[in-house]
Amino acid sequence: MSETQPVGAAPPAPLVRRVRWAAGVIWLVPIVAALSALSLVIHTWRNEGPAISIAFESADGLEAGKTEVRYKEVAIGRIEQIELAEDRSHVVAHARLDRSAESFATEDSRFWVVRPRIGTSGISGIGTLLSGAYIAADAGASRRAKREFVGLEQPPAIIAGAPGRKFALRAADVGSLDVGSPVYYRRIRVGRVVSVELAKDGGHLDVDVFVDAPFDDLVTLSSRFWNASGVGLSVDARGFKLNTQSLATVLAGGIAFQPAPGSRDDAPAPAGSEFVLYDDADTAMAPPSGDPTYLRMRFDQSLRGLSIGAPLDFHGVVVGKVVSIELDYDAATGRFPLIVEAALYPARLGRAHDKIVQQTPNDNEEIRTARLLKSLAAKGLRAQPRSGSLLTGQLYIALDFFDRAAKVEFDEAARPIELATTTGSFDKLQEQLAGVVDKVDRIPFESIGRRADHALAALDETLDQVNGSVLPELTTTLASARSTLSTAGATIDGDSALLDSVGETLSEWKRTAQSVRELSDVLQRHPESLIRGVPADEPPVERKQDSKQDKRNER
Repeated sequence: MSETQPVGAAPPAPLVRRVRWAAGVIWLVPIVAALSALSLVIHTWRNEGPAISIAFESADGLEAGKTEVRYKEVAIGRIEQIELAEDRSHVVAHARLDRSAESFATEDSRFWVVRPRIGTSGISGIGTLLSGAYIAADAGASRRAKREFVGLEQPPAIIAGAPGRKFALRAADVGSLDVGSPVYYRRIRVGRVVSVELAKDGGHLDVDVFVDAPFDDLVTLSSRFWNASGVGLSVDARGFKLNTQSLATVLAGGIAFQPAPGSRDDAPAPAGSEFVLYDDADTAMAPPSGDPTYLRMRFDQSLRGLSIGAPLDFHGVVVGKVVSIELDYDAATGRFPLIVEAALYPARLGRAHDKIVQQTPNDNEEIRTARLLKSLAAKGLRAQPRSGSLLTGQLYIALDFFDRAAKVEFDEAARPIELATTTGSFDKLQEQLAGVVDKVDRIPFESIGRRADHALAALDETLDQVNGSVLPELTTTLASARSTLSTAGATIDGDSALLDSVGETLSEWKRTAQSVRELSDVLQRHPESLIRGVPADEPPVERKQDSKQDKRNER
């Protein structure tokens, strides 16, 4: 039963039930924000790569938060912070790489700053003038992780994975070669120098070159490399010689290579093969020298024009070079001879050397060479300085045979080997010229001149007499003769009767001569006619030619 309400009372207010969910909505916003932030953190963490630090000498062109790390112009990271090292010798750039670039955080990766550069290989980094500098990366092949790197101050010559092969060269001097210097094959650029380092013992230089594919197959086991840097100007016994590879090598240096001349091994050289870097093309293309044998030669004459490195020539083949020139003193004669030492390379004798080796296979090279020179010295082999060029005055040492050379003792055990010498051909020519000059000096030119002066004075007197007296008289005589001839000519022209008489006289002489000829002919046919008389049946023979001539004379 329901309760009754008193009359006049206000009705009760309706009961309202309130739901308490407003407080939950308020906490939903930060929860969603936290979840979003967490998802961003997770996304960032999942996409974020390793953090690395790169040391550079300076931070020129680098900016924290802006400078990118790129590989093949694709961004793979960014510089987050740049700080100065504790010892203030360099700066450290802290970079964060992308997760996809985690392979760049390995121990053989390389980093360098790309900025505008002008180098031996040309101009690079022009695009950074507008976009700004960036850090370029090159991944290595190692899988060992690394987080601290030392950046390169110069871009590397080759990028990992570049097609081609690297070769090692050993040189005594590199001249103007540097990293990036070109490598040429028959004047075509095919590669570049990637490193130049001094050997640990300091005895030579190690030069690494990279030859691009497909030109790397041109490097064979018999290839010869030489330094083609700058302009090669040499003045030696062979005269002046100018050689250069290209204009680029004049400014930046370069290396050239070609296959060795003659029979050779054309198999491609494997990567890392070691070659000798020669100083010039002539030395590189020369036959294999082998180990040298040293000769000592004594010259009792001036050797002005002979220099270190002058060739040692045998029948036109350079078999060695001069390595030292020293002045000596001979107390017995009081003279100062010159001692010249030369390096002889027996292997340069070619086939002759091979035959000698076959004859004495058990001897070493030095003993074999000493025995050979002893036998040749007995046949007249001598060392002689000769002029290689009259223009430069350079000398070289020639090994040649002299039939009239005096016999000398040869010590086969002496080291270095001592070889007898003879006077240079140019010196002999000078002696001959000096002899001619002495003979010319002995001619009494003054006496001959005085006599010539007397003779000329007498001739002048004679000519004066001729001009003063003989010539006038001769002129008068000639005038008289001319007058006489003119008179005789006029007389002959004016007296025609005289001419007729002379003509008749000549005709009579002709007929008389004809009669004599006829008598002579009769006597030849009939010599007895002087006794018996002329036969009646032999009338005298008349010559028609003579009768015709007589008629012409009568007319």
